[in-house]
Amino acid sequence: QVQLVESGGGLVRPGESLKLSCVPSESVFNFNSMGWYRQAPGKEREFVASITLGSMTRYTQSVDGRFIISRDNAKNTLYLRMSDLKPEDTAEYYCNAMILSRAYWGQGTQVTVSS
Repeated sequence: QVQLVESGGGLVRPGESLKLSCVPSESVFNFNSMGWYRQAPGKEREFVASITLGSMTRYTQSVDGRFIISRDNAKNTLYLRMSDLKPEDTAEYYCNAMILSRAYWGQGTQVTVSS
């Protein structure tokens, strides 16, 4: 069973930055894509960003230009660098990994943006 462990969440003020990390229990090369989703209270989980095995990236419009997804193959870690954070970015952030059509999820890390 694949396990994904997220870290890096916290409480920040608007305009500040955070970097989330996700470490899988097996090699990142086993996944055809990895990504980040988030879920705010009372809302459905939504796509944030993804990166394919070939390093193609995709972002939801609301974070494009502020968030950067990356993967360090040597450290076997997925990252999400979040800049210029806004209160509407407040959510539980989940790491996702895909092996063909099967999805694996982490337990989540909370990001709160508040003044």
